[in-house]
Amino acid sequence: MLNVSDALENLIDEFAKLPQIGRKTAQRLAMHVTRMPAEDVERFSHALTEIKRKLRFCSVCCNISETEVCRICSSPSRSSSVICVVEEPQDLLAVEKANEFKGKYHVLHGIISPLDGIGPDDIKIRELIARLGNDTESKIDEVILALNPTVEGETTILYITKLIRPLGIKVTRIARGIPIGADLEFADEVTIAKAIEGRVAV
Repeated sequence: MLNVSDALENLIDEFAKLPQIGRKTAQRLAMHVTRMPAEDVERFSHALTEIKRKLRFCSVCCNISETEVCRICSSPSRSSSVICVVEEPQDLLAVEKANEFKGKYHVLHGIISPLDGIGPDDIKIRELIARLGNDTESKIDEVILALNPTVEGETTILYITKLIRPLGIKVTRIARGIPIGADLEFADEVTIAKAIEGRVAV
């Protein structure tokens, strides 16, 4: 196939490196950029540069932040007695979107996955345990493990639970089961089993 522009091909290649972006989608995005006004492209380019220049990890919860301590950790309206542990920053955003959890967070930046060569020391477990044992932070009563229900997620939950239990802190996990609005006939066996296992009184 004839390459009409090296610059366009380079842009397509860069978009194609993004997660869940195939070659066709990358091509559509690149073509969209070619039709954008120059000032919009400048703003887009500036936003990309700024995010790499300004973002860091919060020194408390390891979430992405522009400051040493993120807005959630520094908020006086958030409870310090409950910490919700999530795998990635986007999982934190998903929990926040529900507008139900009023505690604080800890972001692991991955899960234990021996097949991928990821062990406990490769994610932010050490920081979590240090935080739980820190006398300067107000008493932590509960740690909620909000990790994805995969084999790796379960392995990580078991590992973290073993480390936290001796500290005398309650460890819970988010409920799993049938989502609201779903039909039972379309749910898989594991989901139904977990829904029955996690049943609650009505």
